[in-house]
Amino acid sequence: MKDPDIGAVARASGLPASTLRYYEEIGLIASSGRKGLRRLFDPGIYERLALISLGRNAGFSLQEIGAMFAQDGNPRIDRAQLHDKADELDRLIRRLRAMRDGLRHAAECPAPSHLECPTFQRLLKAASADMKRGRSKGK
Repeated sequence: MKDPDIGAVARASGLPASTLRYYEEIGLIASSGRKGLRRLFDPGIYERLALISLGRNAGFSLQEIGAMFAQDGNPRIDRAQLHDKADELDRLIRRLRAMRDGLRHAAECPAPSHLECPTFQRLLKAASADMKRGRSKGK
């Protein structure tokens, strides 16, 4: 199979060429050469981009993902790191479920005001605690 150029990789992966250039700049991917001004990539680029996407979707930083590849480019994934990330996701899922359940309760609560609802008050306290720990979106 012919080495795809950056445009073909961008179209096939759904990633902008600028993202591919950035990934190359930080060492996540490497071009195999050039055809004129266009970067060429080994056909294995798609599998590597899929691994990067999987890592991003799991919440790993690009730096963490980069460390998951050996010098030869093959994946070298620390299983303990995967367990730690899975534990982190479990904690996030529990917080999100509690938030979802609280919001549903608040939407159907018979209290005259949300501020009079004990469940809504617990949601406010939890949000305040998260904010103090630096988990708010405005961080």
